Amino acid sequence: MNRKLFRTGIVGAALAAVVLYACSKGGDGDGSGAANNDAFKTEMLTNYADNIITPAYTNLQAKLGLLETSVNAFLATPSTGTQATLKTAFKDAWLGFENVSAAYFGPGAAVLLNSYINTWPAVPAKIEAGIQSGTYNFTIPVASDSIQGFPTLDYLLFSADAVQKFADAGAANRRKYVQDVVTRIKSLVDNTLNQWKGAYRTTFVSSLKTDVGSSIGALINQFAFEMDALKGPRIGWPFGKQSNGIVFADKCEGYYAGFSADLAIANLTSLKNYFKGGAGKGIDDYLILLKKDKLNSDVLAQFDVALNALKAIPAPLSASFTNNATLVEAAYKEVQKLLTLIKTDVASATAVQITYMDNDGD
Repeated sequence: MNRKLFRTGIVGAALAAVVLYACSKGGDGDGSGAANNDAFKTEMLTNYADNIITPAYTNLQAKLGLLETSVNAFLATPSTGTQATLKTAFKDAWLGFENVSAAYFGPGAAVLLNSYINTWPAVPAKIEAGIQSGTYNFTIPVASDSIQGFPTLDYLLFSADAVQKFADAGAANRRKYVQDVVTRIKSLVDNTLNQWKGAYRTTFVSSLKTDVGSSIGALINQFAFEMDALKGPRIGWPFGKQSNGIVFADKCEGYYAGFSADLAIANLTSLKNYFKGGAGKGIDDYLILLKKDKLNSDVLAQFDVALNALKAIPAPLSASFTNNATLVEAAYKEVQKLLTLIKTDVASATAVQITYMDNDGD
């Protein structure tokens, strides 16, 4: 019932993307019928690097600085007032992460950024054991994913008795754990951004094929993976699609702070922006270049349909799984349609091989 069940997909996509991180892929033929469109692809990839991805990481970095300040203020004086202020900074930072989630390749994939800072749900028993013992290691892939990142902060800072736990005598270990989680998130984001500002940008922009490990291949694979995550861990799984209709509301992203709907909408909005290339050249323009105008129109229209369906679900999403099941079901189906368009039709049109396994089954 959690995003860790996507582990095969996360690691598979990351390994494929690290191929791009390790070596630049230039060249002419890419099997897409657009062998002479290198100038367009260079412009498109430059737009992604300079106008979308690097600014998104820079924005997230700034928001994490504000989050750290708010966290320290709350830890120094735990109260409902400082918690409310913290909640705003926490939401801004988590929403900021949704703008980099689709860039999970290259440096981000190399440090397993998405896995370490946004695997949900967190596992309270493991977190509490680490706090009690004062011993924990955030660098172990898979094993430590669910004891760190935004979902862990969500549990620690916004569960029902959070304020009291930080106000209790003997809360030093708890405070340190939160500060260590924040430091870890900041470090991973700083590392990734620094590499985008360094040599990796040239590697990304000069990768002009669409084969495994290429920039275009990495983008479209991550588009599809993000859609699978929206359909599965964000909506379908807590909604009961893998549990015979039994709802597990507490397994959704952002459960404790009640941000689930906001995060899902932000994720899909960001994905649409990536698809369009923001105000510059994007995959939508690439489809037009490949004379796939109708497919492009269909994808853009379905983005809007799916977004409107998500926005129609009353917050918190966790409650709507039961109270507004018809609206959740409608949004789930629209997301599924969009997933098919991207994972099957867009991938085929651009000659991109989908290299991850969703391990979904719903």
